[in-house]
Amino acid sequence: MNAVRLVLSSLALLTALAAQAQTAHADAASQQPTPAYLAARTKWHKELNAFETADKERPPATGGVLFVGSSTIRMWPNIADAFREQPLVINRGFGGSTMEDCSLFAQELVVRHKPRLVLVYAGDNDLAEGRTPIQILESFARFTNILRAELPDTRIAYISVKPSPSREKFQGKMRETNDAIAAYLRRLPNSEFIDVYTPMLGADGRARAELFRADQLHMNDEGYRLWQSVIASHLSAPAPRVDASVAQGLR
Repeated sequence: MNAVRLVLSSLALLTALAAQAQTAHADAASQQPTPAYLAARTKWHKELNAFETADKERPPATGGVLFVGSSTIRMWPNIADAFREQPLVINRGFGGSTMEDCSLFAQELVVRHKPRLVLVYAGDNDLAEGRTPIQILESFARFTNILRAELPDTRIAYISVKPSPSREKFQGKMRETNDAIAAYLRRLPNSEFIDVYTPMLGADGRARAELFRADQLHMNDEGYRLWQSVIASHLSAPAPRVDASVAQGLR
């Protein structure tokens, strides 16, 4: 499905998600977590408790750059050193997580730190678990709605789903997910889409095996150097303007 048509067909759904985000915020404020949140909290209690302990022992300053997402973020070695020109870089990756998990834990993992920029990487685990590109878009929309309600000035960047040799059968759905989220972000102010998918492909259109560890899923140092080169220019640059023709077409 064409990415713009996908977003157009989802506008009513995304409007509903905005209302849901406000309800979720009210529930959180009144300490009434949803069943979905409670189930996910049980699944990820070790990781979330570790983050909470670290925050209590050494509370990070606000206004930093925060990375959140799955094992690709969690396993990034010395991520703060990779972007040392930034005064504060926070890693809130937790391995095996999905875009849905990131939306459920947006309060704990992102909002409490009040970053000036949040970069989220999630989506390929969702596809591996059987979710569709539109379901991933829905989860990302919930994530952005929560951030916009709580941190209206925080910039949001989505790092595209990466190709990997071990998940080559999902490559078509990866492209559809990336296209849909990129189209969605074109209508969301103060946001941007970061394409790591394209530079990770070889001339044959397949994922470059030399960027991955032996499991052909997680990246090696060369893969992270590529990500660093792509992402670095987005950390201080202003968010791209919404193209007027695209914005008009999405109304």
